[in-house]
Amino acid sequence: MTTTRADARTRHPRHQRRGEPRFPGVLATLVAMALYVALPQQLLFAPRFVMPGLELLLLVPLIAINPKRMTRQTRISRILSLALVALIAGSNLFALGMLVHDLVSSGVKDGNSLLLAALQVWLTNIIVFGLAYWELDRGGPVSRTQAPRTQLPLADFRFSQDENHDAVQEVADGASITSDWVPTLTDYLYVSVTNSTAFSPTDTMPLSTRAKLMMSVESIAALITSLLVIARAVSILH
Repeated sequence: MTTTRADARTRHPRHQRRGEPRFPGVLATLVAMALYVALPQQLLFAPRFVMPGLELLLLVPLIAINPKRMTRQTRISRILSLALVALIAGSNLFALGMLVHDLVSSGVKDGNSLLLAALQVWLTNIIVFGLAYWELDRGGPVSRTQAPRTQLPLADFRFSQDENHDAVQEVADGASITSDWVPTLTDYLYVSVTNSTAFSPTDTMPLSTRAKLMMSVESIAALITSLLVIARAVSILH
């Protein structure tokens, strides 16, 4: 449904402190886990279901704390959420390393399955970095909707809505200052997609050192995957 200018000041979750829905984050995590489980065994850090099992152990209490909307945050929940993202990222980067090794190996016989695995690693890369940006920027999803702006930590990213207040009226009405807009998971996944395809920031700029480092790692990982897939595809065609 399209948001009208009249609705812009009232429809955003910050106004009622309802918090972001829990479901999108859970769905993104489950998709990343499914992509990992489907990888060839030689790319996995441990037996196939060990890492997804550990990730589920971290995810379940997070759902229990905020089953529908993300309005509560404790020190433990913060640690669990960051540990979950770190676990997914670590296992996927390990898979990328093994993928690079196998793709450049002259003794590989099943090149087609490795090309499919490269797509899985690339998609997981987008999801996990989107989750990482979502968890870290301005204190995380709970802080962004529950805390007053004066109490939010420094932003890691500058979105276009953060500087649109002096644009034409129909654009300014949806700006952060005007409508109290804050980014949601979809916005961070979009940042991750553009960073993995353009290999650089597009409309959203990293501000903090950690954001720049994460975006650099994501871009390099995506670039390596793309170059190896192209090289392998060319060799298969020939």
